[in-house]
Order: sequence, then structure tokens, then C-alpha cells
Amino acid sequence: MPASSALRRSFAVAAALPLLTLAACGYGSQAKDDGAAKVAAGAKKIEGLDTVKIGYFDNLTHGTALVGMRKGFLQKALGATRVEPAVFNAGPSEIEALNSQSIDIGWIGPSPAINGYTKADGKNLRIIGGSASGGVKLVVNPDKIKSLKDVKGKRIATPQLGNTQDVAFLNWAADQGWKIDPQSGKGDVTVVRSDNKVTPDAYKAGSVDGAWVPEPTASKLVAQGGKVLLDEASLWPDKKFVITNIIVRQDFLKKHPKVVEAVLKGSVETNKWINAHPDEAKAAANEQLEESSGKALPADVLDPAWKSIRFTDDPLASTLNTEAEHAVKAGLLEKPNLKGIYDLAPLNKVLKAEGEPTVDDAGLGVR
Repeated sequence: MPASSALRRSFAVAAALPLLTLAACGYGSQAKDDGAAKVAAGAKKIEGLDTVKIGYFDNLTHGTALVGMRKGFLQKALGATRVEPAVFNAGPSEIEALNSQSIDIGWIGPSPAINGYTKADGKNLRIIGGSASGGVKLVVNPDKIKSLKDVKGKRIATPQLGNTQDVAFLNWAADQGWKIDPQSGKGDVTVVRSDNKVTPDAYKAGSVDGAWVPEPTASKLVAQGGKVLLDEASLWPDKKFVITNIIVRQDFLKKHPKVVEAVLKGSVETNKWINAHPDEAKAAANEQLEESSGKALPADVLDPAWKSIRFTDDPLASTLNTEAEHAVKAGLLEKPNLKGIYDLAPLNKVLKAEGEPTVDDAGLGVR
């Protein structure tokens, strides 16, 4: 077997393993009912469906899901079809849950969506909407790393092998001319795959020198004395890049199009409310984080983290294609065929009804 094929096969196995770990730790299982998503009196089930299983992360980059759950926008749009939430640490685990039908719809980063779509030969998921841009930073120990070139030889954490931030860091490191084995993380920089919940403790203990992570983990590190060395937004045109999308199982979309449309309606209404009420939205996201993780974020973490994220219905499809190229360059993915990864017709139907501009799939939509 060629070395490149062995690498990618090992990556696929590694990406599947965290689902078992997360389940053992209580992640990837049903989250608590926060009491905000009560079914309105007289509401009816959509298409007769009892529940829709929705996945998301305890990250502020998943603020649409957090606020939509907390303020009841998602449940209101779904009528008497109950939202059944599930919380994950990183994308590869959520893709496994989608493939096993443990969830129906999920908020997720671009790299796991790309990887999941290509490994299933385009038969398991569709991206149906956008959610967020930005909110990812390289935070370092300023005593050990004073400039970008000082990252060489250090230990840098990313959330999980093959997740969106892992791919972004490997791509950035390659642009510096550094060599890193993508599977082991060893090379000119040592990449340490670390759960976002564990990374702040690892940083405090000195076992990592920095991390390329989403919010609120980045701001947690800053609150511990870390320094933002690089904001990933600075690497992208107009400082816009997809960090969170909405995906759905293809079979679920086919069987329950009105349910999918309702979730998208709830998402669009949530984003509109977030952008109109940023302070209230920030508080609602924090309440949901406390509900699902057991701990709210302090103001010195919450405020800068929330400020760095843009919430949008646009999936920023052209940047997804670029991120796929990054995964290929990193050695984590063979050149993919992404035609058909998007189906934005349901979202554009909702946007038109709301009087909002429609969004584009950059030529990667289902035809």
C-alpha cells in the first residue's frame, strides 16, 4: 500500500475514535433541556415527526445554535417537533454521529464536512447553510514565543486531528516552510491534538506553548496570560472565512424537507436577532454554555471572544473550496470532488420569504 494511502486510511480511523471517547465523557449525547425551548400551545408536528436530533459544539463559533437553543428560535420554528440536542467537541466525531444517524442536522466546521463528504463519495451529507465566520486565533506563551518564527520547535495544540483548526494550522506551518507529519503531528513544530476543554489546563501546566483554537478557548488562554500572535481572519480576503456551517443527512433532507426548512428558518431568525441584539445574544450564548458545560464564561473571556465572530447565513462557499485545498496540501485529503456538497435551495427559499438576499454555492451545489 502506498504511504499516502496508508496515511489517509490511518487518518480516517483516528478521526472516528473520538466518538467513543466523547460518549464516555458525556459528549455527543443528549444535552439538557434548558427549559427555554418549550413547545407552544397548539403547535403541530411538522411532517408528523416527533423529534429532530441536532448537533453542535460548546464553542462560541457555534453561537447560532447556542442562542437558537437558549432563546427558543429553533423550537418555535419546529412547532411540536421537539429539538433533541447533542453536544460535541470537534467535527470528526459529529460526522460519525451523522453517519450513524445519531443526529439529523448539525452545526460543524468546514474541514470535517469536506472530509466526511469525500470519504462517503458524496452520499452522506449536504451543507445547507452558513452560520459563522472568524473567531479563530493562534495564542502563545509570550515568554517562549515572541514572533511568528519562534513557533518553530514549539508545541502547539489544535482541537483534533483533521478538524478545521488542525488543517488551518498545518497549512499555515507549511507556508512558513516547516515540515510536519500530519498524522503524528511531529516535525519542525509538534502539533498536540487536545480537547478544547483540556487545552487551557495544558497551557497553564506548560505542556503546550500555544494553541490554534476557536473561541472561547482562545480568549481563555489570553486570560491566562497568553498573547494573540495571529488572528486567522487576517489570512483571508476581506477577513471572511467559513468557520461554521449547517449540514444535514441527505436521507433526512429527502424525507423531511419541511423540517429542514424549519430549522433553517430558526437559524436565519436567530442570526438576525444576534446581529440586532449583540449584548443580549452574547448573554444568551453564555447561558447555554453554562447549561451544557456546567460553567459560564467570565467577562474577560466572553467579551473579546464574542467580538471576533461574525454571524452570517452565507456559507461563504468559495472559502470552503480553499480550505479543501489546504487539507490536500496538509496531506490529510486527496484532491476532492466537492460538486454537490451544497444544497442551498431550502435556505434561499427561507431568505426570500424573509426579504433577505440569497446566497451562492460557488458552483458546488447539487444539480
